[in-house]
Amino acid sequence: MRGLRHSDLTALVWDRAASHRTARVRATGWPLISLPPYSPELNPAERVFEELRREVEGKVYATLDDKIAAVHAALQRLDAAPDRVRSLTHWSWIATA
Repeated sequence: MRGLRHSDLTALVWDRAASHRTARVRATGWPLISLPPYSPELNPAERVFEELRREVEGKVYATLDDKIAAVHAALQRLDAAPDRVRSLTHWSWIATA
């Protein structure tokens, strides 16, 4: 997320994943907006994660560092392609909201 600073955020939308319920997340001080269970259509980032998984999962990497490098390269490609990210996340109901 190019140019995003913590001070730009006013709330944290979370999907109730176990890792999102930690004290560290709650300690951010931001209001927490919980998504209903089983609602990927309300969390456009899930489409980005699907794209990332499609690119890096199901392959054999020699080392963990190699897999981390593959994830990093995939994220850089997404960062350089805002139209692609928009096509994954910019649903009409989001644009009108």
